Amino acid sequence: MEDYIVADTKTVEGHNLGLYAIFDGHSGRDVANYLQNHLFDNILSQPDFWRNPKKAIKRAYKSTDDYILQNVVGPRGGSTAVTAIVVDGKKLVVANVGDSRAILCSTKTDHVKQITVDHEPDKEKDLVESKGGFVSKKSGNVPRVDGQLAMTRAFGDGRLKEHITVRPDIEIVEIDDDTKFLILASDGLWKVVSNEEAWDRIEEIGNAEEAAKALINEALARGSKDDISCVVVSFN
Repeated sequence: MEDYIVADTKTVEGHNLGLYAIFDGHSGRDVANYLQNHLFDNILSQPDFWRNPKKAIKRAYKSTDDYILQNVVGPRGGSTAVTAIVVDGKKLVVANVGDSRAILCSTKTDHVKQITVDHEPDKEKDLVESKGGFVSKKSGNVPRVDGQLAMTRAFGDGRLKEHITVRPDIEIVEIDDDTKFLILASDGLWKVVSNEEAWDRIEEIGNAEEAAKALINEALARGSKDDISCVVVSFN
């Protein structure tokens, strides 16, 4: 098991924050473990986080990755990241690298919105090639950067860093009365459960912990062989 999660609350500069994350490690757990313990602190310590959260998060992701490459892991070993910060129950700031995903579920007509980007080699082939790398796909396998990594953005992975990036996609969303759940999960869930199926499975469940367990059990029942981690945040 190389997944690590965060589900925490704290008060910073008078703001009540919910901090939630999934870190899906690969080729070892050191990077994911480090991110669990340090990434949110690095984000919130950025002096411009409240004025320009996107700029602050990008800088924090980059500085954290630089430290990891120099002090935590060698050429092998990395991790995805999806981080979500709920500010005063009104605003949601989500960032991600890799293929761990976050979706927002509401009672509106358009029930489900994916608020992260799956950074897969076949989708970002141009990015990899612009950095001098290549994307290959062997029969029966998924596309991989330089024939090795099944994602184009990640923490760590020093041997491939020239051809991938740790630059996150970031989404800021206002939370309204129709917002019901935020679901964060590693790809062990999303490989076998669609966004809409995830919402359908937990729509009638009132407890967030029970909802997360239900999604994990659903993925297991569908035969997922990957590590599965899931955090559900309830807004009602």
